[in-house]
Amino acid sequence: MREAPIGVFDSGVGGLSVLAEIQRLLPNESLLYVADCGNVPYGEKTPEFIRQRCSVMARFFQQQGAKALVLACNTATVAGVADLRRDYPEWPIVGMEPAVKPAAAATRSGVVGVLATTGTLQSAKFAALLDRFATDVRVITQPCPGLVELIENGDLHSPALRQLLARYVEPLLGAGCDTIILGCTHYPFLKPLLRQMIPDDISLIDTGAAVARQLQRLLAERELLAVEPARDARFWTSADPVHFKDVLPVLWNSPGIVQSFDM
Repeated sequence: MREAPIGVFDSGVGGLSVLAEIQRLLPNESLLYVADCGNVPYGEKTPEFIRQRCSVMARFFQQQGAKALVLACNTATVAGVADLRRDYPEWPIVGMEPAVKPAAAATRSGVVGVLATTGTLQSAKFAALLDRFATDVRVITQPCPGLVELIENGDLHSPALRQLLARYVEPLLGAGCDTIILGCTHYPFLKPLLRQMIPDDISLIDTGAAVARQLQRLLAERELLAVEPARDARFWTSADPVHFKDVLPVLWNSPGIVQSFDM
């Protein structure tokens, strides 16, 4: 069971940023990744639809013999992680949430910005995070329609992307934010571009590394950490496998074999 793989999924390619953090921290672990690109972005879907997709992913990874499940998507976590933990109580399941707590601790100006999907920002879970950890800071939220779709195409640098990102970042800078939360797993891929747009003393915070640490903790508790060297990561997509394969070298550390996911 130690050498069983870990299943990771996202609405698209964004979860590859989390997958990279898991591989960095746990290099012996074999990884399975499903990109539900046929339904991206989840942020514009109903909670009922997202819960159904989460259930499909869980069944698939169970069939693949996965020893743990990672929801590498803030929106999927908001909608579906509670149901999955109820349905699979013995399975280590790790979700995502915007890094409100570390951002509130890090800010010096007392103003924190959040770049996220509309679905995440409108969720009760996000509101609860603000109530719990951000009572002493001012939080400026910025929905970012269109960013996910550009990143899905491997676009990290185009003038269109730069213009869109600047439009979303400018209100945060104008409000005096000195800490910006990247509240979608797609957004860490934009860090190099963001660094060109914002002052050096503004912190960018995402949760990929924290998710990897939580996964490590849960596997260690259950004596499930792999000992043998990892097998190559395996990839599936619910959209065009050729497109995903073309984008993979841009967003992942190597090319890979991509299979069609038709569940």
